[in-house]
Amino acid sequence: MRLSPLTRRRLAAFRAHRRGYMAFWVFLVLFTLSLFAEFIANDRPLLVHYDGHWYVPVLHDYPENTFGRSFLPTEADYTMPAVQRAIRAHGWMIWPAIPYCYDTIAKDVGQPSPAPPSWKHPLGTDDEARDVLARVIYGFRTSVLFGFVLTAVSSMIGVAAGALQGFYGGLTDLLGQRFTEIWSGMPQLYLLLILGSIITPGFWVLLGFLLMFSWMTLTGVVRAEFLRGRGLEYVRAARALGVSDPMLMLRHILPNATIATLTYLPFILSGSVTVLASLDFLGFGLPPGAASLGELVSQGRNNLQAPWLGFTAFFVLGGLLTLLVFIGEAVRAAFDPRRIVE
Repeated sequence: MRLSPLTRRRLAAFRAHRRGYMAFWVFLVLFTLSLFAEFIANDRPLLVHYDGHWYVPVLHDYPENTFGRSFLPTEADYTMPAVQRAIRAHGWMIWPAIPYCYDTIAKDVGQPSPAPPSWKHPLGTDDEARDVLARVIYGFRTSVLFGFVLTAVSSMIGVAAGALQGFYGGLTDLLGQRFTEIWSGMPQLYLLLILGSIITPGFWVLLGFLLMFSWMTLTGVVRAEFLRGRGLEYVRAARALGVSDPMLMLRHILPNATIATLTYLPFILSGSVTVLASLDFLGFGLPPGAASLGELVSQGRNNLQAPWLGFTAFFVLGGLLTLLVFIGEAVRAAFDPRRIVE
């Protein structure tokens, strides 16, 4: 696909921002690895060759009696020594690099939990004997995916609301502004407490609740762009030629508004990750036991005698937010006409 000269200049400006460009690649590598968390950290083998047959436990469930008639027809627990001996007696198996899932109770610690870092557990274990590194990998993926979905959906709603207010103005703009002011003043934490007393918060419940308030982030920016754009000469000429309002908004004004909104997206993403971590830290986020960076922060607070938990939470969450902020700075520089390089 052939890129326009303007797009090439923007990509050049993005690459010229070395800190943001490096942060983008570091984040991309970490996020890509986290997408394959099941193949990196899991308490199931990646591949099993038993009695001439091939099995892929990381993708499929197999009953225990598959690996011996003396076992029960229940789901196989590959951490059991008896199951491992039975498989090795008639074949072999390949384990992930980290043989623990985010909810696996480590039985080889040999000391009270939380246990300090060791060769088996590079970041130690938490107070429930779960491997911290495995929980960091899964928690990183959950936080970033949550932030991506919340950012994308809230941005679409915010852009649509701001476009309608700015394009039509008048009573539409007046009512929209008053509603936004009233809605933004709602006590989100209290509403979340009420919601938590009615239903158990989960990924999609939290996403829906936060979406009710996060859409207002871009509304003001898009509204201002549409207020300015609807009076431009080419927009007025297109309207005189009979172009419909939806087409005017989509083809003539929205591209200019999109440039302003794109520079905010990395910062909105970092804010979404922070909100989820904060709710998990307070106990109003994901269900108990779920992999979460906020729950890791809570582990560090509750176990001051285990400083590796607090340090891990600080560096992982702080590093993730730092990468997103650096990327946001690079995106803003790429769309700044004063900083475009040849």
